[in-house]
Amino acid sequence: DFDKNKIGQKVFQALRIAVNNELENIEKALPQAVSLLESGGRIAVISFHSLEDRIVKKIFKEFEKQNLGKAVIEKPIVPDDKEMRQNSRSKSSKLRVFEKN
Repeated sequence: DFDKNKIGQKVFQALRIAVNNELENIEKALPQAVSLLESGGRIAVISFHSLEDRIVKKIFKEFEKQNLGKAVIEKPIVPDDKEMRQNSRSKSSKLRVFEKN
């Protein structure tokens, strides 16, 4: 039952991501959001699965190459054991922060 439930969750997640164009929306929204920041402004992004996180990481690196700013923290912040016990949904979350020049 656990395996079937896990498979069902993955299928639903894949459908939701596709129907909502979630990955494409991240790619569009981050440059728009950074363009609205003033110098010293920060954007924080929480991702909940590896596809999202990979896109955020890639875009932040592109911003750095364009000299738009820098990642505030080198590695993403992830929940500690206490947070995961209190909030099981946080398990896969990663927080990345970018600061505009």
